[in-house]
Amino acid sequence: MKQCIDNPNDVDWAEFWAERVASKKMKNWDDAAEGFYKRTKKDDYNTELFSKLILDKNDRVLDVGCGEGSITLPIAKQVKKVIGIDSSPKMLEYLNKRACENNIENIETKLMPIEEISYDEIGDIDVVICSRSLNGIVPIKEVLYELNKIANKYVFITIFGPENKKIEKDFDRELKIKTEDFPDYNYFFNILFNMGIYANIERFDLKNYRKYDSIEDAMDNGKFRLDLYSDEEKILLKDYLKRILTFDEKEKKYFNIKDKADWILIWWKK
Repeated sequence: MKQCIDNPNDVDWAEFWAERVASKKMKNWDDAAEGFYKRTKKDDYNTELFSKLILDKNDRVLDVGCGEGSITLPIAKQVKKVIGIDSSPKMLEYLNKRACENNIENIETKLMPIEEISYDEIGDIDVVICSRSLNGIVPIKEVLYELNKIANKYVFITIFGPENKKIEKDFDRELKIKTEDFPDYNYFFNILFNMGIYANIERFDLKNYRKYDSIEDAMDNGKFRLDLYSDEEKILLKDYLKRILTFDEKEKKYFNIKDKADWILIWWKK
């Protein structure tokens, strides 16, 4: 018998989110760090994100899940200070290396799981940015509470859009695997709404599709969960990519026009 809910605001969206995220095996970010470091480049995601951020030269910014610094470093050139937080020592090692190579001295890094972020630990910050970092967080309501408390001006968050991972989902269907997406942005909006945070939502208009130097590069770029595939499935993946990718003779790159990211920006002013 279905439970009847008189008021939609009584739905515990955070519980639904936690149930879906908890069932997923998270990526080992230390293992992935080198690949991210080698592949980092400015793309239309960065362009879209930076066109939306509201930053002042005197701002102190918290970059949550900063990774190897693809967002952190360009932000640091625009503001007074950036604190980058990540749970991967290897990611922070690459970030600090990049900062040193570019003579950027206003970045502070903290080794800390996102789930453990707290106002007591971080204190007051002008702008909080969570770029592609909250999709896998189980205690999402608790984390959002702390981030909202930390921010004095704005909070900017990007999470998966509904059309993310198109070619990955097609491959899963070939393997007859049911693709379990991360919770959609509508969960996220409703969690915030129930917290009394009335956020703005925008979908990035990303046009660039991914390009690869080789079939092997397409396999090992972090999109496919190779750690979860058997040896036989990896062979099938290679065959699949050979079928769906087109080789551009001019650029000497492989591509598929469906292979684009889909991201949603959620932001609010304090």
